[in-house]
Amino acid sequence: MGVSRMMDRRRFLSYAPALLALSQARLFGQMSLFSRRKKPQAAALPLVYIGSVPAASNAQGIYVARFNPATGQLSALTLAAETVRPSFLASARLGKRQLLYAANEGDGAADSGVSAYTIDPATGALTFLNKATGGGSGPCYVSVDATASAVFTANYGGRSVTTYQVKPDGSLTPPVEKLDFQNPEFGHHGPNAARQDASHPHSATISPDNRFLLVNDLGNDNIVTFFIDPATAKLGPPHLNPNRVPGSGPRHVAFHPNGRWAYGIDELASRIDHYLWNTTHGQGGAAPEALLTNAGNSVSTVDAGFHGENTGAEIAVTPDGKFVVCSNRGENSLVVFALDPVTGAPEFVQRIACGGKTPRQFTLDSTGRWLLCGNQNSASITVFARNESTGTLSGPVQTVAVDVPQMILFA
Repeated sequence: MGVSRMMDRRRFLSYAPALLALSQARLFGQMSLFSRRKKPQAAALPLVYIGSVPAASNAQGIYVARFNPATGQLSALTLAAETVRPSFLASARLGKRQLLYAANEGDGAADSGVSAYTIDPATGALTFLNKATGGGSGPCYVSVDATASAVFTANYGGRSVTTYQVKPDGSLTPPVEKLDFQNPEFGHHGPNAARQDASHPHSATISPDNRFLLVNDLGNDNIVTFFIDPATAKLGPPHLNPNRVPGSGPRHVAFHPNGRWAYGIDELASRIDHYLWNTTHGQGGAAPEALLTNAGNSVSTVDAGFHGENTGAEIAVTPDGKFVVCSNRGENSLVVFALDPVTGAPEFVQRIACGGKTPRQFTLDSTGRWLLCGNQNSASITVFARNESTGTLSGPVQTVAVDVPQMILFA
C-alpha cells in the first residue's frame, strides 16, 4: 500500500468519531422535531343546552351535555347556569364570543326577561352577562338575528313583543321596543274562550334573509310580520296574515331551505299549514313588507282515530328540505310528512310514539340523522335515529332523565 493511501486512510479513521457524532446529532434533532409536533386533536363533540323548569326553584336552570353524532348518545348532563324558568334558548356568535340567550318565563313582569351568557366552547360553561327585564311577563320565545345585533322575544302572558340591542360584550340593553298586541291594529282574539281570551304571541321567528320577524299570535289567529333593522332593533309597520280557520291558534313556523315555503303548526287545531313566502324591498319611501299566503295544503297532525285532547307543539323542516316533522301533546307522538318537491305540499309518512309524555319541543342535529325530543311531563329527553332517505324515525335509542325539559338547543 502506498504511503499516500495509508495517510488518507489514517486521516479518515481519525475523522470517523466526529462524523458519527455529527450524524447522531442530526438524527436526534430530527427525532426531537417530530416528537415536538402536536398530534391533531379530534374536534369537540357538539354542545347541547337544555332549559329545565321544574317546580322546585333551586333546580331550575340550563343544563349542558355533549352529543355524539356517530352514536346518537348524549353525555351526562351538568348544570351550566341557574336561572328562572328558561323556557326558550337561542345562540349566536359575536366576533370570537359564543353567546346564549334564555327567555326567563317568570311569574310576572318583575322576574321575567332575557338572560345573556357567554359560552366556554371547551367546557360548555355559561358565564352570566346580564338580564334584561321590562319586556312583559311570560316570555316563551327568544331569537337573535344573524348579525348578533338584536334580540326579540314573544311574551305570551304579557301579550307583547319586545326587542333589545346586543352590546359589544354580548349583554343586552333595556327594551328598545315593546309592542302591545292588545292594540286593535293586531286583530282580535279568536273564538276559543278558554285559550283565546286575549292576544298571546307564541313565537318570534326571524326570516332566512334576516329581514323580517314573524310573530305567531295564538290568541288572535294571526301571523304578524315586521321588517326589522338589526342595527337598531326597531321594527317596521305590522302586516297581519290571518289564519284561514278561526280558533286554530298558530304557535310556531319553520322555513324551507328554498326560502319560498314556510310551514306553521297550529296548537289548538293540531294542524300544519303550508305558506308561500313573498317579500318586497320597499320603494318610494314605503317600508318593505312580507306576505304569507296559505297554499291550501293543510294537514292534520293527529291520527283520524284519535279522540282525546291534543295540542300541536313543535315543527321543523329537515336540513335537506324533503320532510317536515311535528310533535303532538296528548297523542304524544312525532309525525313525519314528505314534501312534494314541486308544490311543497306535505304528505303523511310516519307516526311514532315520542317515548314520553307531552313532547313540547324537539330539535334535529346538524347532520339531520338524529332527533332529540323533550318530553315535558315525563321528565325525559328521547333520542331518535332518522333515515335520511325515507325520513322515518326509529327509537328511542336513548332516554335521558331531566326535570321538565322545555327547550333543547345545539349551540
